[in-house]
Amino acid sequence: MGQDHSHDHVAGANARMLGWALALTATFLIVEVAGGLYFNSLALLSDAGHMLTDVAALAIALLAIRLGAKPPDDRRTFGYRRVEILAAVFNALMLFAIAIYVFVEAIVRFRDPQPVQSWGMMVVAAVGLVVNLIAMRMLVAGKEASFNVKGAYLEVWADMIGSVGVIAGAVLIRFTGWTWVDPVVAVLIGLWVLPRTWILLRGTVNVLLEGVPDGIDLGEVRDTVKAVPGIVKLRQLHLWSISNGQNRATVHAVASPESDIGGLQREIAERLHDRFDIADSTIQIEPAVRA
Repeated sequence: MGQDHSHDHVAGANARMLGWALALTATFLIVEVAGGLYFNSLALLSDAGHMLTDVAALAIALLAIRLGAKPPDDRRTFGYRRVEILAAVFNALMLFAIAIYVFVEAIVRFRDPQPVQSWGMMVVAAVGLVVNLIAMRMLVAGKEASFNVKGAYLEVWADMIGSVGVIAGAVLIRFTGWTWVDPVVAVLIGLWVLPRTWILLRGTVNVLLEGVPDGIDLGEVRDTVKAVPGIVKLRQLHLWSISNGQNRATVHAVASPESDIGGLQREIAERLHDRFDIADSTIQIEPAVRA
């Protein structure tokens, strides 16, 4: 119960920060799209594409946190916290789609270079850099507690790098006239984002597949349970997570005939909690048959 209250408190704080960050990035998105079209900059439009995923990520993350706070019911006994994971997967897939679009458009512009208004490109990117830094500051505190917030933080962080790249590209275009720098910067932004998007997608898919939570070694957990005095055999051990940080375990073990079953269950539960931050565990222990 204590963990649920803690999770709700963190979720509430994350929701407030997400709301502010959403308002900020959505406002600038309009400015950046207009600037990209007016100044004919693919790099700005590429950055705006990632800003669009930022806005979508923040909106979906905010919705997911609200839904995730709903209590369990007769159809979903674990509640709705997995909605956050589904939202994070959707955000990652959007980033992949944006990257593909930018790569295709960059090929077109390499073949047919187009003029770019570098000063306007630079001003818009500089404003975007400030917006991204503010949004990152809002999200940094909650990124380790939620896949959604982490996904939104990564996207804003990638946009911040993208804004730096656009500024550098604008300076080069201004002083050299090399318009091909614009699509190069756009492609580099995409290449910068993709590995981080893959890391996010891999982590969320692991949760959906009920894999062992990141940061927990299954062998170490197995040894910890076996080391409890009175346990003679471990039949089954399953570890998974409902959402980021919401780790679960089921244990099926055999104890010596003279053991206190209730005491062993409490001891295992305490070790799982203290050593691996597994606060919710189901432990089944059966006594060994006397020879």
